[in-house]
Amino acid sequence: MLSPVAKISIFQRKPDPKVFSSGATIFEEGQSGDFMYGILAGEVEILVHDKILETIQAGEVFGAGVLVGIKQRNYTAIAKTSCKLAFLNEYSFLFVIQETPMFAIQVMKSYSERLNRIEHSI
Repeated sequence: MLSPVAKISIFQRKPDPKVFSSGATIFEEGQSGDFMYGILAGEVEILVHDKILETIQAGEVFGAGVLVGIKQRNYTAIAKTSCKLAFLNEYSFLFVIQETPMFAIQVMKSYSERLNRIEHSI
């Protein structure tokens, strides 16, 4: 398995990370989307029905569902602190998976665990 450092290093190769100030909405539940994110710095809160489900930190990834067939975001992501986020679109995501198959396993694991927590919070 890839360590969090190795997982996020894939994102560090991407130029021009997005910066969000504390309290900024990254995306909302029900929105469509074109990117998954990797946290380079800061913390992000994951909310379902306005309830904080978890806080994720640097080294974690989120938002991959929209790149694997989920039509709409199933949670809201808000910057808990100032955040620097790298991002992958579908084309980049597929390229990274082809080059680093263990990245796909890590993303699926992270997505599955988060989805499980969401289902149990509803």
